[in-house]
Amino acid sequence: MSGHHRCTRAAWLSLAFVALSSCSTPDRVSGPDQSLGSILGRDGLLGSGITLLSCPDQPAAQAEAAIGPEGGTLRVGPHRLVVPPGALDSTVVISGVAVADSVVSVQFAPEGLTFSVPARLTLSYAACPLIPSLLPKRVVYTTDVLELLQLLLSSDDLLHRQVSADLDHFSRYAVAW
Repeated sequence: MSGHHRCTRAAWLSLAFVALSSCSTPDRVSGPDQSLGSILGRDGLLGSGITLLSCPDQPAAQAEAAIGPEGGTLRVGPHRLVVPPGALDSTVVISGVAVADSVVSVQFAPEGLTFSVPARLTLSYAACPLIPSLLPKRVVYTTDVLELLQLLLSSDDLLHRQVSADLDHFSRYAVAW
């Protein structure tokens, strides 16, 4: 490749990096408390380096499904909850709501529902800017107003731009980095 083509390519890549990174404000959080503060204490709780992934406003989505001892799947927009066989003792109507927001999150109900076998949550961040999407993401357990409570052991699939984690109970979950 000639020197001119390398310079042109480098210039375009630099311009793309600046444009994409300027679209994201990873420290912007919806809700009354705009700060992300640290939560210190037990192992697995968040420190000050974790922030919610901020994206262009995500479309609202909601869904519900009756899931029983045989297991099942609930899709909430681009997000998926898989309840394996044996996780529930009886049939439960499970609902999920993803509000229109700049944070990728889903609130599940009935709140407090626990599983005998962990359910698998997969959150899509495909609509988020590319540069922050290349950094490792995690699923975090949050409050209703997106206060960060606990970082979950997560698997980040960069190719499909989605992150997954096992859940043992319901609450609101979001994507962080």
